[in-house]
Amino acid sequence: MDIKEISQGIFELSKGKKKQLATRNLNPGNSVYSEPLVVVDDVEYRRWDVHRSKFGAMVLKKFDVPLSPESKVLYLGAASGTTVSHISDIATNGLIYAVEFSSRTMRDLVMLCEKRPNIIPVLADAGHPSHYSHIVEKVDVIFQDVSQPNQAEIAAKNAEAFLKKDGFLLLAIKARSIDTVANPKKIFKEEVKKLTKDFAVEFEILKRSELEPNHEDHLGILARLK
Repeated sequence: MDIKEISQGIFELSKGKKKQLATRNLNPGNSVYSEPLVVVDDVEYRRWDVHRSKFGAMVLKKFDVPLSPESKVLYLGAASGTTVSHISDIATNGLIYAVEFSSRTMRDLVMLCEKRPNIIPVLADAGHPSHYSHIVEKVDVIFQDVSQPNQAEIAAKNAEAFLKKDGFLLLAIKARSIDTVANPKKIFKEEVKKLTKDFAVEFEILKRSELEPNHEDHLGILARLK
């Protein structure tokens, strides 16, 4: 098994022609979502299932992931913590504020946080950042993966409240959560336009790419807050 670091804290495991993403396990001996654990040179890595992670799919699309071991991250739409756990492996000395609306899913997320002290669970609606402004500080990166129709607006509201100047937004646009019948490419164009012109904060779009084949009708966006 060969391994190389392709971005800070993100690794590519390869065996012959087969290649997979991985992160160094912050909690050795324990998997989060039954992902395989692989030991290379006495270091344990967790394979990253990109079919379950928009963030992982963005890495495969060559997004310049703006994470470091010290990053402070606001994750909107954390669910049970599949992708959050990999960010936890990367931002080992940082902090991840994991916002999730479902109380049932939050129970699983809390269990994850008990084993990973750099994750803070926040039970709240990402569309109302004022509801958790007493918990979340200014962050370096916002990652958003929510299923609401006003996805660009949610990103802008949270960026205005919490993103540092020149901070980064990683956004997964879900076309079918906005309109079930419209052409996804048209939806993507409109949402990108909103981010650059329609809100109190303005973004510079650094990269955009559809996330197929791993996630159908999804667009990944990397933007910087102007």
